[in-house]
Amino acid sequence: MLGSAPGLSGRWERLEPRPRARMLRQVLHAGLRTSFHALGRFVASHPVFFASAPVLLSILLGASFSRYRVEEDVESLLAPKHSLAKIEGNLVDSLFPMNRSKHALYSDLQTPGRYGRVIVTTRKGSVLDPVHLDTILKLHRRIYQMQVMVPAAGFNSFNYSFSYLCLPDDKNVCIIDDIIRAMEEIQAARTSNRSVPILRYPITQLADGRQAYIGHQLGGVQGWGPSGAVRGPGTGARGEGVRSARALQLTYYLQARGGLMDRVANQWEKAFCAELQHFAALHPKLGLYPSTSSSLRTDFQFSSVLARRPLLASLGVCGVLAVLCCSMRDCVRSKPWLGLLALLSITLSGLTAAGILNLTGATYNSTYLGIPFVMLGHGLFGSFEMLSSWRRTREDQHVKERVASVFEDVMLRFSGSTMLHLMTLGLAASPLTNMEAVRLFCRTAALAVTISYVYMLSFYSSCLVFTGYLETGYRHGCFCRRVPKPDRLDSKPAWYRCLMYTRYQDETQTTNPPHGVSHSHAHMPNPNLTHTHAHTHPLTANNPATHGHGHGHMANSTHTHPHPHTHSTANTDLHPPDSHLLLGCVRRCYGDWITNTYVKPFVVLLYLVYISFGLMGFLQVTQGSDPSALVAMDTATVLYTRAQQRYFSSYSPVIGFYIYESAPYWNASVQRDLLEYAKGFQRISWLEAYLNYLSDRNQSTSQPRENFTRTLRHSFLREPQFAHFADDIIFAERGQGEEPDVAASRIFLVAKTTENKREEMSVLLDTLRRLSLTSRVRFLIFNPSFVYLDRYAAAVSSPLRHSLLAVLFLLGLSSLAVVEPLVSVWLGLTLLSVQFGVLGFMTLWGVELDCMSVLCLISALGHSADCSGPLLCGFASGRGDSRTRWVRVALERHGVPSLQTLICYSAALVPVGSVRSNLTRTLFRCLTLTAGCSALHTLAFLPTLLTFLPPSKSRGHRPEGEGQRQEVECVEMNDSTRVVDQITTV
Repeated sequence: MLGSAPGLSGRWERLEPRPRARMLRQVLHAGLRTSFHALGRFVASHPVFFASAPVLLSILLGASFSRYRVEEDVESLLAPKHSLAKIEGNLVDSLFPMNRSKHALYSDLQTPGRYGRVIVTTRKGSVLDPVHLDTILKLHRRIYQMQVMVPAAGFNSFNYSFSYLCLPDDKNVCIIDDIIRAMEEIQAARTSNRSVPILRYPITQLADGRQAYIGHQLGGVQGWGPSGAVRGPGTGARGEGVRSARALQLTYYLQARGGLMDRVANQWEKAFCAELQHFAALHPKLGLYPSTSSSLRTDFQFSSVLARRPLLASLGVCGVLAVLCCSMRDCVRSKPWLGLLALLSITLSGLTAAGILNLTGATYNSTYLGIPFVMLGHGLFGSFEMLSSWRRTREDQHVKERVASVFEDVMLRFSGSTMLHLMTLGLAASPLTNMEAVRLFCRTAALAVTISYVYMLSFYSSCLVFTGYLETGYRHGCFCRRVPKPDRLDSKPAWYRCLMYTRYQDETQTTNPPHGVSHSHAHMPNPNLTHTHAHTHPLTANNPATHGHGHGHMANSTHTHPHPHTHSTANTDLHPPDSHLLLGCVRRCYGDWITNTYVKPFVVLLYLVYISFGLMGFLQVTQGSDPSALVAMDTATVLYTRAQQRYFSSYSPVIGFYIYESAPYWNASVQRDLLEYAKGFQRISWLEAYLNYLSDRNQSTSQPRENFTRTLRHSFLREPQFAHFADDIIFAERGQGEEPDVAASRIFLVAKTTENKREEMSVLLDTLRRLSLTSRVRFLIFNPSFVYLDRYAAAVSSPLRHSLLAVLFLLGLSSLAVVEPLVSVWLGLTLLSVQFGVLGFMTLWGVELDCMSVLCLISALGHSADCSGPLLCGFASGRGDSRTRWVRVALERHGVPSLQTLICYSAALVPVGSVRSNLTRTLFRCLTLTAGCSALHTLAFLPTLLTFLPPSKSRGHRPEGEGQRQEVECVEMNDSTRVVDQITTV
């Protein structure tokens, strides 16, 4: 029976010998298509279950949102998980913990638990002017005396002030910034009419004789030159006098011992920001930019709050366009509800994935904003492909058969694209990924894509079954009301006839003869007897919707055609060409235009321009290791970072130079090496101060170990101006009666920087690390910012590189058994081209290579495969005819669903572009470029290149001189109960 053996005509032609690889592919294809055919029939037989089960499961799992938790450790998300800088930081904390820095705490030197920080700027004048200086000291006293109540209400509440929460020194006095002490000395001198002490920059000397580095506390400095001339900001020699300063930075470190103290410190930080906001309103001449230890976390997660309404707007816009893309002029064959149901299926799958994450204890972060768009692109692709395949099925079939044909035609490609998604996301979510944000995103996105695939097979397919029954019953696609026959519509108003326009099956059979075959003789109509041709046709042998069905037309008798047929390729579907607006445009206009001989050179030229600009941007790729580039705009973190870059970019953060092993400091060559390493830096060095101390006392700097250590401990460190260096040296006991060794020590270095501060810090880090490998003294350097800089480029780019290699490997492996080799080659080249273009154009658009842009690039692999894969498969599956003809057929069958997906996907991105967030701005630009580059390749570059590049269309097509193909004819006898197919002639 032909009805039970789809594609039989194609199998008659495949009896000729073929390579084993092709035979294996054919066997696997046939097995997979048969399996999906059976699955489609099973789903169509139980539509109520497959429609209700996903809904109930989503509701049950959606109730788990009471366990919703937000990730609080931003450093673990955005910094490389395994890096040398983290190991060095742990070693530094074990040698010199925070509490050992009793006399000097340098901002950004170590990672404190809790702190409050503020940059004070002046609208006019200098912060050292008497008026501004008094106001700043007043602000300092208000912060110092500020109290918070914990708990906020109740009889057990206590008031906590900064003096209770601060880090104390040896005298149990709160440690404050050195610039405060210097400003208090200046204020006291002015009050008592004494000469104002000279404030030097970046290293000044306090009243107690101690030298203090204030380069990170005083910004926008103009100094006095040797002859009294004014130097520019940030210029001048070591210890130069300060003439004016535009900004001041104050830091207040807090203790967080245990849960109670952490809660108190958290409340103090909130009160700190509120106090600064109130103080700024009272003093408009000053600009205040606060920052706390929780600012980065709060502002990073604030992007999710800002994006809530735009995401809902995106869903609404996408829903409207999806309804339009599923609508037709024919009210019965139009399926607008399927557009909304496709979005509902995607929403339910997202809700289910979120419920699973909540139940497993996972946390959320703002990078998850990209996951809905990954699901949206993939889900819309599957839904539009299924709808397009449905419209190519025979309308006289039962709904179950039509759904089974849709599964047989679409699900193999849809499953392949899902495998590509899971391969890219799964490998990026593996332990090979060194970036926690990338790993968590890809793990969650892989789960969401898997559930979306299952819901597309179940929920959306069952909805397709229901709408199919509506179509079979000639009910309106939107209102579900039965459409009257044409004779009854003639008496209705014009608007009603337009709203209820449809073509009944008898009209279609009478007015629309079958497409694809024209005969030199006519057949008389007979309503009870039709015959069908089942032959190998270049437009039907590879169309699963027409396998085994052939071309239905009226006949009086059963006969054979020994003559060759004249095949008309104007229309390949069983419905009129104007059945869908986009399909009609592609079939009538765009397909002929893009394959026109005179258009092809311009498309090739456009591709060369595309590659040129992509290469231009690729050569300018920069890494974005600054966490503040991923937070919401106009927040405290962004404003504070801008002020810091503007006023405090002259010098780098304080770098700790740690000698973590015992070294012969008394040796002259070791002293020269250490002094040489620190040369060119602004430095606070106990060794340099000690050597100068020995020289001032006319003592040799090269002494025996016992003398060197004894003088260091009993003379140098007991001087008031040098006593703070005791925190920088660790002594190790040797035995009774012997002087201890210097087991470890540290010095502080500050480098002169320019505008590219982070790039210079990265170069400095690599240079000093290479130096530590060859030095006789074992040392390391550390700053908390090194955690983000250390191997950041490798940590960010490795998931993308691994995912791309995994996709190419999967395509190469599948070409051996499942996919045509040339399809794998073309798809691999397309993915590379799209990735190259997105990476280059996003750089030209001002997007840096950070974790968010890499996440978009990884998801772009699957999105571009969704768009271009079906087109390539449809083109490569054809035999005979010309390349141009098969490009047009592929555009009609698969280009239109890709175009519909891209339209809805791009429209959904528009509301996201309005969110005031750096993270969503990166997301919008990268995903927009992904959609644009995918559209160019699917609708322009590939259709043009395939017309003159392999694969060839001549395989399996024998010339007329070698003999004519024999045709299989069957008689189809209709009665009231069944349809019987009989093979009559071969």
